[in-house]
Amino acid sequence: MTSTVSEELWNEFHSVVNMTSRELQDWLRTEAAGEDTEEPPPQAGPETGRRVLAILAKRPGDLTGADAEVMRQVVDTVRSQRKPELDPEPGDGAWRHALMNLGHDPLKPPSEAAP
Repeated sequence: MTSTVSEELWNEFHSVVNMTSRELQDWLRTEAAGEDTEEPPPQAGPETGRRVLAILAKRPGDLTGADAEVMRQVVDTVRSQRKPELDPEPGDGAWRHALMNLGHDPLKPPSEAAP
């Protein structure tokens, strides 16, 4: 891996971010689109979600220290709100949407997780 992002962080990030970049992009655009919006904005969704999307598009060697910090935050947030095995778990809609803004769908089975 790189000196910025360890293999452990890379693997942990990709285990908790179980949405593909396409799924996350579609979700962020859907969440940002309101009744008064004709077209979803290209920079839709919360900043952290957009940063996760950017990280998913990078190779390990292209990651920065700022990327590593976002990856740690996402891992910590998802792990603090989920059981360790990450089995599908229903919950409050706002809770699920907040996790999906980070690239984690709590209803998605682990076997469907993105690589």
